[in-house]
Amino acid sequence: MNVRTMATNGLIAAVYIAVTALIQPFGFTNIQFRVSEMLNHLVVFRRTYAVGIVLGVFFANLFFSPIVAYDLVFGVGQSVLALLITIVSMRYVENIWARMAVNTLSFTVTMGLIALELKLALGFPFWLTWLTTAIGEFVVMALGAPIMYAVGRRLAPELFNSAHQGR
Repeated sequence: MNVRTMATNGLIAAVYIAVTALIQPFGFTNIQFRVSEMLNHLVVFRRTYAVGIVLGVFFANLFFSPIVAYDLVFGVGQSVLALLITIVSMRYVENIWARMAVNTLSFTVTMGLIALELKLALGFPFWLTWLTTAIGEFVVMALGAPIMYAVGRRLAPELFNSAHQGR
């Protein structure tokens, strides 16, 4: 990992933590709209950005979660799993918008781990909690895709050719 990639990952982690802090009441428990989750889309531009995302999730959960121990295991684990699914799928999906769609679905479906966490930690009903957390994740990721597309044009301009854009 070169210095630029390390610095970018540090910035990604810092932005994730800062945005999570700003929306703290809406980023935890059974109804979540963690706006910082839109940063998950950065992995579709460079898989190495997963490091900054995971660090951001780890420290945001460490500093702000009401159930720290659970969030450090389940929250970070869910992010790692969803990012790995997206990274593996990138071998087969070149179009950036399609990658973002896969990433959105990956994070939405794996919210089942967060539902399990909230069931174990707080006694919330699993299926209803999966539904509510998945809806929140889907909304944030879907609305964040165009924003992260614009950011990605600056971070990885070499990817914006006809093969990746689907033109």
